[in-house]
Amino acid sequence: MALRKLQRHLTWLESFVLTVETGTLEGAAQHLGVARSVVSEHLRALEDSVTNGDPLLERGPGKRLKLTPRGERLYTATQGPLHQLDLKRLQDFASLEPNLRLGLNPTLSGALLDGISKEMARRTIKLEASFGGAFDLVRQVQTRQLDLALGFTPLPPHRGIESQVLAKLPFVVLAAPGSQAAKKHDTRQYLKVADLADLPFVDWLRDDPYGGANSQRFAEAGIAVDEVARVESFIQLYPALRAYGACAITPDLRPLAPFPTELRVWKLLEPTPQFVEVVALEPAGGARAEALACLGFLKAHLARFHQ
Repeated sequence: MALRKLQRHLTWLESFVLTVETGTLEGAAQHLGVARSVVSEHLRALEDSVTNGDPLLERGPGKRLKLTPRGERLYTATQGPLHQLDLKRLQDFASLEPNLRLGLNPTLSGALLDGISKEMARRTIKLEASFGGAFDLVRQVQTRQLDLALGFTPLPPHRGIESQVLAKLPFVVLAAPGSQAAKKHDTRQYLKVADLADLPFVDWLRDDPYGGANSQRFAEAGIAVDEVARVESFIQLYPALRAYGACAITPDLRPLAPFPTELRVWKLLEPTPQFVEVVALEPAGGARAEALACLGFLKAHLARFHQ
């Protein structure tokens, strides 16, 4: 089977990475099995295509080459899958324009992205936002495809990542207006798991940690609910609650964003209170300035809620 040739810009990028890691054009040429002049041509072509000719490398002590500021940003991008790096993305990575590659899970995207977008726009930081599940977010931070990710615990193992807790959320019961739960418990401020016996209930998907937690809650309380739907995120939860006239056990999102005003909310009383943490994930070695700006905004936002 014939080997597939790399796209030209990936060939140039390979020469760039090897020059950085060996410190010399000669070292890169030896690894690639080509002449030194070929590596030099690749570097010039990459600079012409990505930085309009601005250098990515400069001469350092002992004749070793070192990265320029633009070269440092581009080299960081090469720690992820190279096949995902088209020329436009390389240009973005090598730009000195402030930018933030941010990943969120779907629920946090709905709860926080409006405020984050406004703050990044105010600071003239270019925002590249995406969302994904816990495994996707962890993998993309590990491979430096993201500068910052926001998710909920529990998380899969995440070596090579620094994390910090932004908020600790207890659980509540939500119910649609006019639902059996709202009618039955209208005057109460707190509910126990046993109070949900036989009520129409929207659960999380079975492979979701919250769904497993609810199954354990019902088993320990010795009750069954009338499961009418399963969902994966709050984006899907609210329509399901309204459509089925149902209730659900959920993390209390109100420190992040309000619940729809028509929904009924009770605090959940449990023998051992449970919590979900909102966590920020960043590549080990320190966050970029743009990620720190985003984290500062989020911490101030949450602090205002708790005052």
